[in-house]
Amino acid sequence: MTDAAFKDIPELFEVDVGEALTARTECLATFRELGPPDLCHVVKSTGRTGQRDLGSFHYVSGVDASSSASLAAYINSLTYSLEDSLAWFSKGPTWKVRNGCYCCFNAFSRVDVRVDVKIPGGVNAYVVDLRGERHEATPEIWQETYMSALLRAVLYSDDPSYWIDAYRKLDPITSSEGEVRFLQVAEALFMKGWQVGSDPEIQVATVVSNHLTAGILKYFGGCGRWQQAANLFEKLSAREPEVASLLARSYLGMNEEVKAVQIMSNAIKHTPRSYTLLHVQSDFLRSKGKADWALKLAKEAVNCAPSEFVTWEKLTELYIEMKDYESALLTLNSCPMFTYNGRDAHRLIPTSRVHLPLKRQISDILPERQKLEDDEADPALLRLPAPGLRGTWARAYALLTRLVSEIGWDELLKTRSAVFVMEEEYRMQKFQADVQNTALKQQMRQEAASTVIHEDGTISRLSESATLTADDDASIKGVRGSGGSKASELDGNVEEAVSPSDSIPIIRVSTESDIERELAESGRTTPNGKDTDGATSVITSPIVERPLTAAANEKAESSPTTPQEAFSFTNKRLCERWLDNLFMVLYEDLRVWTIFRAEVAHFKTQHVAYRKTGMEWEILGDLGVRLHHKEEAKEAYQRCIETSRYSQKPWAKLLEMYAEEGDITRTVQAAIRAAAYQHADFTELTYPTLISRCFFKLGEIHGHAKISFTLLSMGLSEPILKIMDSYLQYGKSFKVEGYDF
Repeated sequence: MTDAAFKDIPELFEVDVGEALTARTECLATFRELGPPDLCHVVKSTGRTGQRDLGSFHYVSGVDASSSASLAAYINSLTYSLEDSLAWFSKGPTWKVRNGCYCCFNAFSRVDVRVDVKIPGGVNAYVVDLRGERHEATPEIWQETYMSALLRAVLYSDDPSYWIDAYRKLDPITSSEGEVRFLQVAEALFMKGWQVGSDPEIQVATVVSNHLTAGILKYFGGCGRWQQAANLFEKLSAREPEVASLLARSYLGMNEEVKAVQIMSNAIKHTPRSYTLLHVQSDFLRSKGKADWALKLAKEAVNCAPSEFVTWEKLTELYIEMKDYESALLTLNSCPMFTYNGRDAHRLIPTSRVHLPLKRQISDILPERQKLEDDEADPALLRLPAPGLRGTWARAYALLTRLVSEIGWDELLKTRSAVFVMEEEYRMQKFQADVQNTALKQQMRQEAASTVIHEDGTISRLSESATLTADDDASIKGVRGSGGSKASELDGNVEEAVSPSDSIPIIRVSTESDIERELAESGRTTPNGKDTDGATSVITSPIVERPLTAAANEKAESSPTTPQEAFSFTNKRLCERWLDNLFMVLYEDLRVWTIFRAEVAHFKTQHVAYRKTGMEWEILGDLGVRLHHKEEAKEAYQRCIETSRYSQKPWAKLLEMYAEEGDITRTVQAAIRAAAYQHADFTELTYPTLISRCFFKLGEIHGHAKISFTLLSMGLSEPILKIMDSYLQYGKSFKVEGYDF
């Protein structure tokens, strides 16, 4: 069975031949948007009687799906990847590819295009609909299939949350002719782009907000080649005025600001209700320091599309930028949240064997791919809920972390209690209403008891003194019961009466004097991770205030004021449950981060090495990035790569940080490791990837020649140097800025 495997292509062997194709047909109706990667299924045979055929499959993206001939050519190329016989005298069977089937999902028409190839023999192309019925493949279907496959290759190229076994990624566009064809098909299908869906943060896909426009902007914007995108949008804007927002964005990317402003000015007259156009204008004004003008446009965008998350998100960002934190929190609370639907994926089926060939020349510079101590972590770090956030929840949480990084945890809780109705305030008001209702009922009962009906039908009341006595016994005591002394007693004891199993936690905010006293006594770090002056040499158990739902502290509770004077709901709103949950998620992040920084500070003062496993350093690096502590996060990632953990993430994060800093040497060193990890995982495409984007960002400033000389000076092996040079060759072929100097 060893000879039945491909030399350098991953594959999964089936238990029963054809199982993968059957499973794909059954789950076609579950594909919602772009669909999963293409499926390539092959059947291998020795030709001997009594020898059982073997079925295997792998996933692939980047293959030209414009015709049956190009897909058949890919299956034919697999025949050259079979292992050769050990020697001429070998007695083992010789395996050959007998037939193959390539499946590619058409996201426009919601059908699966399949090409059956028999070797030797013919090629048969057909379409399978959601019911499993076969139809003929038309030229229009092939055009849509080509664009669907290309969009998957571009948008799935470096998505860290989308990972499956035996997934091979190839370059979707390798020449300028291929790019011209991509632009032609994009122009032809542009008005149908909404059919393929949109990002999870977009509620309703439109002509300008969908996966097709996202793919175009990512492909051309990632390397700064906005001219080609601008030419395409220029043609389309004549047919659809809303495309002007994409056209203006392209010209801004080219630094053609005057032309972009003219386009926006003309377009706003034709489409004044386009929130995408308003957002482009708002971003332009923000870049020019006119945040107050940008705020007005963001408000108008919310009025135009109140059901879209991105409009509220933009408004929240501007409030934060203008330091209006109460409005920012209220706006964040108003964001519409959508159910997250992840990328489409195949249904997992049982496999008899997984074949992931190891590329020796590349893997030599990587650690061993096996589970070690460095792949273990503290359960408290593994249980952090923030990494599991997706879609609108992840974006909303990013806004919340930005808020806490600017004003701190305690100030954020004070702002929260100032704009939202807290649970204890609600309980006090409810108690007040109950007391008033009880007093009213008692008064009505006394009035009823003082009424006498005589035998002749006449009605009279008891004497005035008796009534007063009854009033003294009932209603006056009721009024006294609702006064200051009773309310003060309730204020002090209401928290004890609350069951700890309540679904909504109670928030307690320390006063400023309490915070200052705690910091002065302990010298520990503040919850947002910033060190205080006068830190002591010993730091013990740092505390982050747990968010509870009550905002009043003990001093307020013991105040003699009545509930009516203490609380007022006239300027407050109810906090959404999802935002309340995000505060708890943020609390967990801040608690772990504060403990971590306090431990680091303590070990430094004691001159003792601070040790963590590789996975723990990686989690702490991610935590630092989430909480906007860039330097500490970079330090954690650097400590992670010093361990023997097999992981691409720390190298990719460091690559991004070094590229932003403009450090060529460190960027290239990180890019070498990141590229090795990618190729070890069968990601063979050059662009669009994080490495190519970082190289092109540096190339705009220093030129590609300097990057090339830096690579040569490192004395890399031939396979690694060839991989790294392919990124620069792409820049040269497509004339990316900086390729000629």
